Amino acid sequence: MKVTIIGAGLAGCEAAWQLAENGVEVHLYEKKKIHKNEIQTLETFAELVCSNTFRSVSTQNAVGILKKELELLGSFILECAYKTQIPSDDALAVDREQFSKLVDKRIREHKNIKIFEEEFLDLETDELVLIATGPLCSEEFKIKLEQILGKQKLFYLDASAPILEKSSIDFSKVYYKSRHQNDNSYICIPLNETQFNDFHNRLINAEQVKLKDFEQEIFFKGCQPIEQLAKTSKKILLRSAMSPNGLTNEEGIEPYSVVQLRRDDAIDNLYNIVGFQTNLTWKEQKEIFSTLPGLENAVFRRFGVMHKNNFINSPKILNNKLQMMRKKNIFFAGQITGVEGYIESFASGLVAAMGILSVINKQKYKPLPQETVIGSLIGYITNPKHKKLKPMKSNMGLIKIDLNIKFESKKEKNEYIYKNSLDTIKKLYSI
Repeated sequence: MKVTIIGAGLAGCEAAWQLAENGVEVHLYEKKKIHKNEIQTLETFAELVCSNTFRSVSTQNAVGILKKELELLGSFILECAYKTQIPSDDALAVDREQFSKLVDKRIREHKNIKIFEEEFLDLETDELVLIATGPLCSEEFKIKLEQILGKQKLFYLDASAPILEKSSIDFSKVYYKSRHQNDNSYICIPLNETQFNDFHNRLINAEQVKLKDFEQEIFFKGCQPIEQLAKTSKKILLRSAMSPNGLTNEEGIEPYSVVQLRRDDAIDNLYNIVGFQTNLTWKEQKEIFSTLPGLENAVFRRFGVMHKNNFINSPKILNNKLQMMRKKNIFFAGQITGVEGYIESFASGLVAAMGILSVINKQKYKPLPQETVIGSLIGYITNPKHKKLKPMKSNMGLIKIDLNIKFESKKEKNEYIYKNSLDTIKKLYSI
């Protein structure tokens, strides 16, 4: 049996690996070598275009539990992430180039995966197809997609943060500090109240890249541009991307505000500005971010960009194995389904692969229950009660829990959710 996968991003590569490991012939289509979209820069698969972190590893939150679930289920992408991990407080951060190279190498070397460096457009086929194009489909593909979906697709705008050279930072004005661990994985830029107010004023008056007429300002709240946050209020900035909480300097003093830089590569050359996704013009980015203490002579290797993310209205289109209800040979995975986040994307790729395998093997599908992070997320995006889907990251609020159980603390509750999720998966799949 053959399965065609469109897109070699996180979700597509995860699904390709899972299917190939189960003896399925996979035809993986990726067009980036002949035509990149507006935010792709690498030639390799599974490119991380926004942050270089897969977020927290703590099992006190949903994304940390999600990692444990994926580890239990044998996630290929998670394995590659740990093999290219770099220091980053309590987060799983990777060297983005080494990570992408490793995924690319292993996918290309798999005997059951055949690579096609071109775009696949035949969505009228009766063969099994997994659409994992990510949120930035080509215009030609969108037309084909609309033909099988109808034109009621949704979209939101997403943004990425600038990356700069560590060697260009003035270390007499900054210091190392992590919010949760005592290590040097973050560089902190302290600002006093006057500096913060000046920076805020520059942000709200800066020139932005003009959006095209068809791009409405619908932002996903987890990745709002820094200038959008600034326009909302100063308090929002001080509680999010510029929060000083827990970031005391060498003298034990907490600054009025702090901007953090996070290591972006294994050799410790590049750093990204944490939480500073932006749609400012490159000229404005250079001028404004260079006013931050220590960044006066910063050399920027990549400026932040904004892009339009497309996603389908999954509750009206997909069932819980991410299969189209109307055209059952087609499956979806990744951000195009409405999941938000790197780890959520490849988790959906794993789920889609499980769904496809159930079809190939003519077996009853065993969906991950709502008591698990993966199951709760897939349940959310495919819930037919939703009239209009909003992109969603994994979170504790989605997870089903016995309301009759009383907990002494939030920590105790989270520990229960963690243990129960893994026990549920082990029991369901006899692991």
